[in-house]
Amino acid sequence: MKKLSVLAMTMALSMAAVGCAKTAPATETTAAETTAAETTAEETTTAEETTEAADSEAKEVLSYDEYVAADLDSEVTVETYVQAKQSWWEDKATVYTQDQDGAYFVYNMACSEADYELLTPGTKILVTGYKSEWSGEVEIIDATFQIEDDGDTFIAEPLDVTEMLGSDELIDHQNQLVSFKGMTVAASNDAGAPFLYNWDGSGSEGDDLYFNVSLNDKIYTFVVESYLCGPGTDVYEAVKALNVGDVVDMEGFLYWYEGVNPHITSVVKAAA
Repeated sequence: MKKLSVLAMTMALSMAAVGCAKTAPATETTAAETTAAETTAEETTTAEETTEAADSEAKEVLSYDEYVAADLDSEVTVETYVQAKQSWWEDKATVYTQDQDGAYFVYNMACSEADYELLTPGTKILVTGYKSEWSGEVEIIDATFQIEDDGDTFIAEPLDVTEMLGSDELIDHQNQLVSFKGMTVAASNDAGAPFLYNWDGSGSEGDDLYFNVSLNDKIYTFVVESYLCGPGTDVYEAVKALNVGDVVDMEGFLYWYEGVNPHITSVVKAAA
């Protein structure tokens, strides 16, 4: 009986051992699957966090009012539309831009020559740079841009600011395309010249043209920026043909330099 009992016990232990041996791999597989699932979950979470971080780093596009309120030297991003190009040199472009609410003068923006050719009037661009001020002119410097080819275009109509000349309200329209009506050409120097090459008369053909115009007994200095409208353009030749006393209507961009100093793009004699 003892032998039979021992034999029975031996067989029972052997079967138990075999059962344990068969069960162990199943337990290991489950653990591996759990680890893989946890890894996948961690990778998914990491990917989601990375996407969220990238989204949070996306530049906030400012409205014009927010741009005006932004501190000088702060980074700004705006959506705006090309109105005119002043110059391109060594992969830097200077551009007059405007949206439906206000205007942005973008100075020395990083730009290839090929991209500069694409910046035609009305083109929508996203600009990121730094808000700066130079002699009263607020501008965006050290900028980069991308063209937003979504079919949305905008070309501004000139705003008549004639009656705002001399008022605090005028600067609210800085850099916008504006017009001046019925102003009278005044002498630019003691010799009675109707215009000067450069601000002090030191220049020659091809340089900026400075000329004075008056309204309500106040004199203002306007300029034809030669990089924007050089020799041979209608406005350059029109200013060279001015006489003191001519009454003229003008259009241009409301640039600022120690006070209002518009960059004029059109001059015509006012209708009698």
